Amino acid sequence: MGFSTLIDILGSTLIGGMLLLILLRLNDASVENTYVYGGELMVQQNLVSVVELLEHDFRKIGYCKDWQQIPDPSKSIIAADSNSITFLTDENNDGVVDTMRYYTGPPSELLGTPNPRDRNLYRIVNGQSFHANLGVTELKMQFFNALGDSIFFPITVPSEIYSMQINITVENTSAYDRKFKLEGEDNYSTAFWRQIRLAARNLRNR
Repeated sequence: MGFSTLIDILGSTLIGGMLLLILLRLNDASVENTYVYGGELMVQQNLVSVVELLEHDFRKIGYCKDWQQIPDPSKSIIAADSNSITFLTDENNDGVVDTMRYYTGPPSELLGTPNPRDRNLYRIVNGQSFHANLGVTELKMQFFNALGDSIFFPITVPSEIYSMQINITVENTSAYDRKFKLEGEDNYSTAFWRQIRLAARNLRNR
């Protein structure tokens, strides 16, 4: 075997190794992009689901098919703070007053997910609890009186509430683990939604 043949073999091996390495890197990047884009889509879908449910229920605060069951809608909000609200409504549009509460649980409830910030979103109707992990990391509410001024916490007179601002942040519950990511880098996809001055129609009937 001549010297030139040996050089050809070594050169071919080197080029083949480089092509294989490029192929593996491309495959890893493709898998990461697929996972990341899929996670972002899921985050957007979860956010839409949460927002639709909240808007549907919050706009019915103080509503009842039989209005005489809630003659004073200003008293339909029982309690409220920055991440919890309890109010009267008619969930099934059957003329029966229901008590509904929304709040978020602590992150420590969901130790089975990689995301350290996600938490359950609770929806309590007449004492019956419904909850789900949709990747909610923040549910923050701010309340305003009829003059548009902020009501500071703790709220001792819920009947002063006339409108509210709702902030919701949703992240995916797990993220693609980049092997060479920088320390402190966060790979969780995030979506944020804010409803400014949401006002239930019945809260205006004072």
